[in-house]
Amino acid sequence: MSAGPLMPKATAIWLVENTSLTFEQIAEFCKLHPLEVKGIADGEVGAGIKGANPITMGQLTHEEIEKAQKDSSHRLKLAPPKVRLPEVKKARGPRYTPVSRRQDRPNAILWLLRNHPELKDAQIMRLVGTTKATIQQIKDRTHWNSASLSPLDPVTLGLCSQIDLDLEVSRAAKDRPQVPVGDGGQTLLPTDVTTGTADEDVYGGYEAPRRREDEEKIEAENVFAKLKSLKRAEDDEDDDLR
Repeated sequence: MSAGPLMPKATAIWLVENTSLTFEQIAEFCKLHPLEVKGIADGEVGAGIKGANPITMGQLTHEEIEKAQKDSSHRLKLAPPKVRLPEVKKARGPRYTPVSRRQDRPNAILWLLRNHPELKDAQIMRLVGTTKATIQQIKDRTHWNSASLSPLDPVTLGLCSQIDLDLEVSRAAKDRPQVPVGDGGQTLLPTDVTTGTADEDVYGGYEAPRRREDEEKIEAENVFAKLKSLKRAEDDEDDDLR
């Protein structure tokens, strides 16, 4: 879609008043609806707006208007600009922080370090417009005002938006290495622990199986001792009979 004139309604008013162009030609050039152009011609739209001459503004030429007036199917085209301004490239660097807010940056850095340790220094620099040296001083507690610093949310301080903060946190989460399942960390407890059949001191020590083995060993020893005593009593009876 081609660009229109700088002041479309004022340009349309001038073209209606000073040319014999059709409503469709004016509407297409000014990016308006044909009914809106008809309303301008009827005095119902644009009351109080002064017409803007597109020729003196360098947006149309006399030749282009005459050509369109002779041929109703011709579509007006914007005249090429006489002066081309160089494209301004947006410089990328630390976020600009107003002077009134700069004293709050150390507090915001401390808040980010405590609440989002996954953020890299470069991300903190982008969020609050600080330097790597200042971040390191706050980490090492060598900042000149370390004793008086208190963690404050940079969003509430107006140093960055919540959208920017969430974006940097999500980026840091993607860069964080994933911990493999089963590599360190806690494991599931045995069934007898979760069902309550094990002793209370089994948590973390897993001593229930060992204790159960000791109890079975003691019971076996008691059985053998009873058998020995019974056999000894039988031997004594045999001796008495003899």
